[in-house]
Amino acid sequence: MDRAKQSKWLVALSLLMSTSLVSADWSALNMRQGVTEISRQVYDLHMMVLWVCVVIGIIVFSIMIYSMLVHRKSLGAVPATFHHSTTVEIIWTVLPIVILIAMAIPATTTLSAMYDAGEADIDIEVRGLQWKWQYTYLNDDPAKEVKFISSLLTPKDEIYNRAPKREHYLLDVDNELVIPINKKIRFLITSSDVIHSWWMPDFAVKKDAIPGFIHESWAIVETPGTYRGKCAELCGKDHGFMPIVVRAVEQAEYDDWLVAKQQAAADVFAIVGKEWSHEELMVEGEKVYTQACAVCHQSNGQGLPPAFPTLVGGAITIGPMEGHIDIVVNGKAGTAMQAFGAQLNAAQLAAVITYERNAWGNDKGDSVQPKEIHAMLGGQ
Repeated sequence: MDRAKQSKWLVALSLLMSTSLVSADWSALNMRQGVTEISRQVYDLHMMVLWVCVVIGIIVFSIMIYSMLVHRKSLGAVPATFHHSTTVEIIWTVLPIVILIAMAIPATTTLSAMYDAGEADIDIEVRGLQWKWQYTYLNDDPAKEVKFISSLLTPKDEIYNRAPKREHYLLDVDNELVIPINKKIRFLITSSDVIHSWWMPDFAVKKDAIPGFIHESWAIVETPGTYRGKCAELCGKDHGFMPIVVRAVEQAEYDDWLVAKQQAAADVFAIVGKEWSHEELMVEGEKVYTQACAVCHQSNGQGLPPAFPTLVGGAITIGPMEGHIDIVVNGKAGTAMQAFGAQLNAAQLAAVITYERNAWGNDKGDSVQPKEIHAMLGGQ
């Protein structure tokens, strides 16, 4: 190919690349700006540091390329004989210090604001569990405290490619965390088992959830909407199935939601004392099992031995009722079996225990009443 054709191809390739660069949506590859003042500060800080690095890179590589082209041996360039230059050394020492100080001032200001979780309007405990989140809206009045589990909503058929995947595949939950806009929400983040990480990109919040420790973070969301995050710490086999969904709403809608949640908790407390039929326990128990237990022991109760033993004909599920209640309520140290006494109410505990003892052919024919579980938990 002659030089004229080479030049035409190079020009055409350059134009094609230029067009692609102009039309590309680079924002999809960049950090998102978020919906809080802190998230925007983090974004601005990110962009400032990025452009400083870009400018430094352009200057340094331009000088290098110029030097290699103009001062090469084939053009008769003669190497300099000096060993050092005090002026140059002062410049390349002072200039980076000035640049670092210029970046450190806004970075320190933003970091300080991120750690200022005081004077919050609402306190929410975020507790990581394998593999779901538990949210507790803390209140001075225990009767008005709201607590619930947030679990993955994506059906198994989608996960195993037996059904088309919907828009928010692996990012939907059964119970969203609902907060009011324009209020300071303090998140108290911890864990009951292994290390998790509560990551909400739109809030610029990412904190490790560590057993025995409480990490604080906060957000003031300014725009109503639904925001999604994930567990950002490799926490076990279902690490990818721990989405976070926060719905920010107007204050009036939040108040209505909170009253409804408090009433639902009161209703559950009221029905603990009633006598449940075996059929009622089985229906409720299947719902609780699907939400809280199937992720480890599978929907058919077969489990994944040895880590997650089978419940079909197992020593626990067909053994004495007392042992079954104890392991569900208190868990088993040194294993993946969690203590569900703090996660489920007495009615849910009684229902799921009854279900496990009578599903998949176990057919024990016995049941436990919520009031019995309630008494075992000290009447809480």
